[in-house]
Amino acid sequence: MENMKNIKMPSGGAGSALARVVLLGGAAVYGVANSIFNVEGGHRAIVFNRIVGIKDKVYEEGTHLMLPWFDKPIIYDVRARPNVIQTTSGSHDLQMVNIGLRVLTRPVPSKLPEMYRTLGTDYGERVLPSIIQETLKNVIAQYNASQLLTMREVVSRDIRRILTQRAKYFNIVLDDVSITNLTFSREYTGAVEAKQVAQQEAERAKFIVERALQEKESAIIKARGEAESALLIGQAIQQNPAFLTLRKIEAAREIAGTISNSTNKVYLSSDSLLLNLKELQEEISRRR
Repeated sequence: MENMKNIKMPSGGAGSALARVVLLGGAAVYGVANSIFNVEGGHRAIVFNRIVGIKDKVYEEGTHLMLPWFDKPIIYDVRARPNVIQTTSGSHDLQMVNIGLRVLTRPVPSKLPEMYRTLGTDYGERVLPSIIQETLKNVIAQYNASQLLTMREVVSRDIRRILTQRAKYFNIVLDDVSITNLTFSREYTGAVEAKQVAQQEAERAKFIVERALQEKESAIIKARGEAESALLIGQAIQQNPAFLTLRKIEAAREIAGTISNSTNKVYLSSDSLLLNLKELQEEISRRR
């Protein structure tokens, strides 16, 4: 017991000083950690102040200062983000059309304080589905089903023009609008396929008729040529008997040339060559 009484306790002044040091150090660390915030690449920030509300200043990329506890940074991604919408609409000729649209959107950086006050950070889920579906229905209703297939680029351009105007009202920029898929009901698709088959059969039948007419014309022209050739040959023989002899000599020359190119040995008489000189001489003598 006497040893316990001899133990000296630290004075109250030293303990309170240590507590103040720890408290001030913690406050300093908290203040430094909560007095700066970073804005990454492709992002922008706005600050909510507990006294004045949303500030109108938009913070660029980098490190910025703020008041601890009073200020709260709100980070926005200002890069283009894809949004895919699928919807069903009716065409001008009352055909049901399934259409998919892919839209690349991003917020206007200078309008972020206004967007936060009116739409919040989830502006895409709040605005885009409604304006995209409404725009698709309005544009699709202006075209027939066949026009949607043949004028797809024009339809896409109309959708982009109207959608850009609607999104601009909400401070949203559209970088790209494209139709990803465009399909019709099973009945309409079957009717289109049947029509295409009928058109192909009609074209095939037309081709067959045209080919037959061309073959007929070719046969007529060939027959006329042969008749004229025969008439000319007959006239030439009547006017000049040596014409037939000349033809025999030409035929013999062709036969001899063909046989000479062969590797086999062939012996032909003058009769085989259509060239009998004695007969030719007698024939010429008679005609004289």
